[in-house]
Amino acid sequence: MAPDGNPLQYGFLIEVKKSISLDLKNRDDLAIAKRLIRSADVLIENFRPGVMDRLGLGSDELIRENPDLVYLSLPGFSPRDEELSCVQAWEGVVAASVGQCTDMGLNRVLMGINPSFSPLTLASAYAAVLAAAAVNFALFSRKTTRQGDVIEVPLAAALMEGLAYNAMHVEDLPERYKSRREREIERRRGAGEAMDMEYEELQEYLDPFYRTYICADEKSFYAVCSSHTRHPIRALELLGVWEEIKAAGIPMDDPYLPISEWKEDTDCTLLAYPLTGKWVEVVASAMKQAFRQKTAEEWEQIFGDNGVPGTAHRLTPEWIVSDHALASGLILELDDVLYGKMRVAGNISWLGSDTEDVVIKSPAPLVNADREIILADLKLWEAENTRDIKRSGQLTSGRSYLSGVRVLDLTNVIAGPTIASLLSRFGAEVISLDPVRPMLDPWNSIVFGMQANRGKRSLLADIRKPEGKELLAKLVRECDVVTINAMDRQLSSLGVGLDELKKINPEIILCQFDAYGGPKRGPRSDHSGYDDLVQATTGIMVRFGGGIDTPEEHAHFGTIDVLGGYCAALAVGVALVKRANGGGGDLARSSLTAAGQLIQIPFMYDYENRAPFDEPSGRHIKGAHALYRCYKASDDWFFLAVDETQIDRLSRVEELVGFGALAVDKRESFLERCFAQRDSKHWIKSLQSVDVGALELGSMTEVRECNLYSESDGNADLLNPTMAFTRNTAHPCGRVVDLVAPNAIRPRLSKLSFPRTAPKYGEHSREILKELDYTDLEIKDLVERSIVAEKWSDEYLPD
Repeated sequence: MAPDGNPLQYGFLIEVKKSISLDLKNRDDLAIAKRLIRSADVLIENFRPGVMDRLGLGSDELIRENPDLVYLSLPGFSPRDEELSCVQAWEGVVAASVGQCTDMGLNRVLMGINPSFSPLTLASAYAAVLAAAAVNFALFSRKTTRQGDVIEVPLAAALMEGLAYNAMHVEDLPERYKSRREREIERRRGAGEAMDMEYEELQEYLDPFYRTYICADEKSFYAVCSSHTRHPIRALELLGVWEEIKAAGIPMDDPYLPISEWKEDTDCTLLAYPLTGKWVEVVASAMKQAFRQKTAEEWEQIFGDNGVPGTAHRLTPEWIVSDHALASGLILELDDVLYGKMRVAGNISWLGSDTEDVVIKSPAPLVNADREIILADLKLWEAENTRDIKRSGQLTSGRSYLSGVRVLDLTNVIAGPTIASLLSRFGAEVISLDPVRPMLDPWNSIVFGMQANRGKRSLLADIRKPEGKELLAKLVRECDVVTINAMDRQLSSLGVGLDELKKINPEIILCQFDAYGGPKRGPRSDHSGYDDLVQATTGIMVRFGGGIDTPEEHAHFGTIDVLGGYCAALAVGVALVKRANGGGGDLARSSLTAAGQLIQIPFMYDYENRAPFDEPSGRHIKGAHALYRCYKASDDWFFLAVDETQIDRLSRVEELVGFGALAVDKRESFLERCFAQRDSKHWIKSLQSVDVGALELGSMTEVRECNLYSESDGNADLLNPTMAFTRNTAHPCGRVVDLVAPNAIRPRLSKLSFPRTAPKYGEHSREILKELDYTDLEIKDLVERSIVAEKWSDEYLPD
């Protein structure tokens, strides 16, 4: 079977695998498949609901034959979703279902661009990583329960969780947390004005510490250094304009105080995002002039060496051949059977003990190339397990995969806290330890924390002081996993490297997450960074914006952040399985860049004579081609997805008869004319009736309002719809809070823990210290000496 010309379809996604081709409608091949499944630990399928049952490979039958089996199903939509379960779940159709095409960021709203198309495979990436993590959690649990499970991960639910920070809603969020873009959107909507801002005009609405600057070489540099107690000032120092800005009297008020306690007539502070009023113009003007003094790569080196987040914008092909990508093992070189020397994306997660192996990938096998080896190995297994082929057992439910696992969470912002938040969903007990004095503003820590810190308890302590180090050691002795988002140099300065932790607890697993980390060291391994910076350096912002001169953030929050957290949680799962099998503690790792490469898998490869990197991109693109794009019906937009091999199905629709005979370059205009004649409901019904993927473009607001459940109801109903949100009307912030429900991973037997509301920072400090046998007098002393704290602010969310 020959590849169709795209190495993605055949090549580097199946590296290190063996290949056998079976026709499951053939009786003999089906029998081979069943024998292979009896010998397997994990089965993975991504058919639409009902297909495996019709093939005789339904989960009930397979689990009866092999109770140890972890059966993973990856449907597009939940089988229990009456409306969507049978819809062809192409990536674009799934994106349409959750509002991705209509909620692609504040820029797109202000420019009036709706819908938008993204070529990034977000749904597949989120679902794949969540599924892989769940499988490893199930394998870890199997060591104790001695039974497998059936796990369902609908792609649409996974995508909705990945876009959680774009979809969350806090009622009456204080104005101080809204950016200039958000305020302008509200103003225009209130005044009934059009959303028609030009790209160039829009740039002046960006925060000075969250925007692109032109450098001496006319190349672009992206600075994301807001919200931190040190980063904005240090950036201004590096640019040589700090004294000028300070002399102008820029406010430096404590962001954890309510505005009523700030200096008179102050509505922003340098220590919090966003700046407002005259300060945007004052600071941005000074920074523009300063950036003109050096090249983009010079600034990248200066910012990186001084711990300030910033990067030069790059195209994807530039990233693939960059020094850091290759030296760090984020990009790997291999000799492919068909394509010769290739550069491809490396691992999304890895263990410290196997970094040498992880950077060596085998070329992808030809289809069915390993048939004889696989069947020979199967016969050997059957000979050694004769008595076990017909295993039987009563499967029990109710135990969480990670029951008894204790996690100490030292992370912040989005990606880091997401790691332990996912672990808590499966029964892990999590203590979140933050510094006595916050390093980040309430927008990052508290607003984002409403989602990322669910299911945790909160402790505030200064682990740099001797008494804090002692407290940390006591916690580490009691823990199985420590999570931290930090570069290597930071681990050393904090004394929380794996070697130091193993001296306290030899079986500890340290999960380290950072921006640019790979299995090996590279020139930028100790550079700090955020989601948007990885978008900029790997080519996502250029692709989404349509060119190197018009880079644009993809969506608004968390495109890579959430996925990165899931990748790190996957690494923890692998480390737990390794430890359960006697391998001891280890370093579990991932990075934002590894996750950023995963969502670009269709483009993240290069080889000699590769076709140009010319995939559709930019603000006005509606799809990849005529058969895969957004179309406007007479009333609204919908997404059409059909494969070239299924094109005859379109001709079965009355109004589209003869479509298959059209020349390729005539297809799009023909469909645009036809679809404009009838409403979207007509077309979706007609297209779905001939099994063509089609779905209306929802918005995240609509999806949230139509799938909203009260937190007081528990989580029973949350497994029925594909997408679900929870509403907390008694949130400790004093506002109604709607959050994406944690329902993308749906095990049949394991108990899922509905996460408690994210606590106020420091809420459990005293409680945790008492559990560690500190007396009331000792706790009082630690608090008075600022070794421990019980709050960052009087209010949960400062007003």
